[in-house]
Amino acid sequence: MAEKKLSFEQSMSRLEEIVGKLEQGACGLDESLKLFEEGAKLVGSCNQMLDQAEQKVDLLLNAETGQEEPFGQEG
Repeated sequence: MAEKKLSFEQSMSRLEEIVGKLEQGACGLDESLKLFEEGAKLVGSCNQMLDQAEQKVDLLLNAETGQEEPFGQEG
């Protein structure tokens, strides 16, 4: 079964749940590793979504202002 793609907000919420469980220390080693792996995947997914959003903002700002420089790299 294919995994459902979570929104940024859903991913962050799940990450908070995972961190909470790991901080409690009540999970066994196997479960902790599974949670850590899931969290690492979610972090990667969130970073990718943030990068895409930043690229969209760059395009919008550059189109509106006619700037040639990428967002956040002023000369």
